[in-house]
Amino acid sequence: MAVVAGVVFFAVRALLALVPALTATFPIKKWSAAAALVAAAFYLLLSGAEVATQRSFFMTAVVLIAIMVDRRAITFRTLAVATMIVLAIAPESLIHPSFQMSFAATLGLVALVQVGMPKMLATPDHSPTARAALWGGREIAMLALASLVAGLATTPYVAFHFHRVTPYGMVANLLAMPVISALVMPAGLLGLAAMPFGFDGVFWRLMDFGIEWMVAVAQWVAALPGAIGHTAAFGTGPLLAATAGIILLGLLRTPLRWSGAVVVALAIVWSFAVTPPDILISAEGRNVAVRGGDGRLRLISTSKDSFTVREWLAADGDGRGSADPTLAEGVSCDDEGCVVKVSGGGLVALTRRPEAMQDDCTRAELMVTPWQAPEGCPAQVIDQNRLRREGALALWRTPSASRSGASRSGFAVDAVRPVGVDRPWSSAAVDEQSAQLQSKPEPPADATPVPEDLQPDD
Repeated sequence: MAVVAGVVFFAVRALLALVPALTATFPIKKWSAAAALVAAAFYLLLSGAEVATQRSFFMTAVVLIAIMVDRRAITFRTLAVATMIVLAIAPESLIHPSFQMSFAATLGLVALVQVGMPKMLATPDHSPTARAALWGGREIAMLALASLVAGLATTPYVAFHFHRVTPYGMVANLLAMPVISALVMPAGLLGLAAMPFGFDGVFWRLMDFGIEWMVAVAQWVAALPGAIGHTAAFGTGPLLAATAGIILLGLLRTPLRWSGAVVVALAIVWSFAVTPPDILISAEGRNVAVRGGDGRLRLISTSKDSFTVREWLAADGDGRGSADPTLAEGVSCDDEGCVVKVSGGGLVALTRRPEAMQDDCTRAELMVTPWQAPEGCPAQVIDQNRLRREGALALWRTPSASRSGASRSGFAVDAVRPVGVDRPWSSAAVDEQSAQLQSKPEPPADATPVPEDLQPDD
């Protein structure tokens, strides 16, 4: 968005400057800003108006409007205005990774412009840094610094949503972004302008060369050792703490801003201290992942749901694929079901047939089954009715768990739809016993009781 608006702004201004009468009489800079605003709006519609593009457009629009009304362009107010506009249009975008990463990176870059750049650009002309700038050293340094700041600002959100970090992102940006900014985007704009006259072919070839370079850089960086680091899921608490730290680093002007770095460091420690679940159960009950004694997940599956398995492995910080044979280590299966040992002792059973339930109740600590468990089953049972009410489940072994403990005291359960928790987008799950009590019809006030009504409830 910035490249599109910038190219149009400088191109229109250069063309208008060729006419001395316009330069001396009219505000061609403001006219150029208006033309760039129209081009940015066209690019917004052309790109599909995703959240990140909306943010970029509104910030660009505020900058261009500031030029037209003779106000300072790049400020934190610009970012705040863009934030309010995006949230007014699509408030649900607040929880999307596109919104979070885009605004975090922009906050870091605006802080860099207002705090870091004035100090770097205030170098005396006779200094070695100034002489290096003549050869592009300052531009390269600013690009590297901007890439580093934006990468660090978005890292908590990438780790939270995608469970990975890319330590070589700055290297990829340094190699690809100059080509994208100086070749690909200008060639695309010139190609659009030349298309009606039939001279656009050369520009598309230049654009193709730049895109091939970007793809080659991405493939080379991705093939480097340690290019992708896997991180385990850590919940919203560390993410909110990291967000607070980034805001402190970006907005405060006094040395107190460095307290944000302390908050970010605490968020990192907090994220590593989160205990991963011992058992994961899909919403249909057909896939069960159990943490083995080596700390890695084992999979019991009755369906080929590779997407669920990939998401479980990614959230666990596990780089294995869904077809990795080590996922089945320690899993014992027959026609009636499967069992696997969970970390800390005890068996987890996925029961396929009713005739196996009595045996699994006796041997297993936890049983997942589509059937109703027999009365007095000592194992903790996750049946189809519970999964239908609460959705997918994650279970943690409680300190009081033991093979001879109470039937429902062995695991703490976290459900997608917890019992009693009502959300606007997801109604609360109702406890089965409460639902049965609520479903009993009350007799009319003047009804005469019959002998069946006087019998105690089961």
